[in-house]
Formats: sequence, C-alpha cells, structure tokens
Amino acid sequence: MGTRMRRLTSFDCEGDLLCATLDEAAGETGVLIVSGGNEIRIGAHRGMARLSSDLAQAGLHCFRFDRRGIGDSEGDNRGFEDSGADIAAALFAFRAACPQLKHVVAFGNCDAASALLLHQPDGIDALVLSNIWVLEPRSDDSDLPPAAEIRSRYSEKLRDPKEWVRLFSGAVNLRKLASGLLAVLRPPAPASALSQRVAQGLARFKGPIRILLAARDGTALAFTEAWKHSDFAPARARRDVELTSIDTASHSFASEADYAALKATIIAACANA
Repeated sequence: MGTRMRRLTSFDCEGDLLCATLDEAAGETGVLIVSGGNEIRIGAHRGMARLSSDLAQAGLHCFRFDRRGIGDSEGDNRGFEDSGADIAAALFAFRAACPQLKHVVAFGNCDAASALLLHQPDGIDALVLSNIWVLEPRSDDSDLPPAAEIRSRYSEKLRDPKEWVRLFSGAVNLRKLASGLLAVLRPPAPASALSQRVAQGLARFKGPIRILLAARDGTALAFTEAWKHSDFAPARARRDVELTSIDTASHSFASEADYAALKATIIAACANA
C-alpha cells in the first residue's frame, strides 16, 4: 500500500486555528472523519485514531480534526448544529494537503452524522453515517431513556424467563416498572424538528449514503423509529441509501466484531464513491 505517515496539521476556520491529524496513504480516495458530541479527534478509547490508521493501511487518506472549542482547537464550542463552517474548512484543508484526492467520503457517528446531513459542504462524494442523532433536548426532568429504547429493553426482558422470576420474587422496582410502562404506552411523539431536517438531508444529498446502526444502542433505536416516519419516505425510496443494523449495544462500535463491521462499511463506501 506504500509508505504511510501520520502528521499533525492545522487550518483556519473563520479566524480560529483548528488542529487536525492526517494519515496519508497511496490512493486517490480520502475519508474525512467528523467527531460527534464533544469528543476530540482521537475518538472514544482512541477508536478514531485506530480507524484512521487502519484505513490508511487500506490505501485511504484520513483526516480528523477538532472543531472549534474542542480539544486542541481555538474558538467557542458552537455544537453540531452550528458546525458547518468547521466541516467545510476541514474538507478544504484535507484536499489542500492531499491534492491527489479524487474522491472524499465523510464519516460521522451520532450528532456528527446529523451535522454532515445538515450542512453538506461541497466536495463530499459519499457519506457513511452511524447511529444518527435525531432527538431534541428533553423538556422534562425525567431520567428515563427515549421510548424506543424502553420498548426494546422491555421486549428483551419479556422473552427472558429470569426476568419473570425476578418480577414474582419482588426483585423488580415496581415504581420504575410502572414509569417505564407508562412511557411505552404514551402515543408516539410527533417527528422532532431535527428529525425532519435529518430526513431532508438524507433526501437532498447528491451521492451514495451508507447508514450503520448499533441495533441495541439508544440513539440508533430512536433513529430506527424515526426512519419509519413519512418524513423519511424519500430517503427510503432512494436506491443509493443503504441501511445496515448490527447486533450490538455499543454506540462507538467498541468490540472487535463491531469495529470490523464499521471499518468494512467505510472501505466499501470508498470503493464505490
């Protein structure tokens, strides 16, 4: 695959200096990795640093960066909904650093996936999106997870004989059980404004999209529920939108099998970009 080299670099974003890491390779396709939440560019448990190295080994240039106000970068943290300039500046810096690039695939997990759909800077040929964030901030003080996650948990428990033994032996917190059941029985909430914008982004993007979901992750479960809504009908009708679910609860694809599925998804997307 040729000689690989990792180097630190930086670029300007509206007057702030942002820090980035580039893993160079021998090919003509690159992967722009966008971090989710307030995560720095190395990722949870250094997962994005490992992914970048492995993708470079497969011949793909990889560019990771800290958006404004995160990690080593200057500026104020504006959140994912106001990160369009950060992503566009990172993409420009990536292409400037690797002028041989013919195709760029962008990858984001959680609200980084949402950010890519909301902003869509020019110059991205394909998207790999995992566990897409569609939830609005909670307006109540409940510590319960989203209804989709509660339904999934209760479905698993009802199929487990040990849980029935726990129920009849008094080992189950009945108050918590009642709260959970009430949450499940409530009518489905209308699609959130963010969910609608994500659906519009999926329909609008001019290129192939691969969606990877951790089947038992709360964020992915919420997206799976939203995916059934009529707002997502145009995206569901697209032949170049591919949705895959893997049986894991790991939001960051931490196990070796989960990580292998993520890496394979990105490599496949790059091969078809």
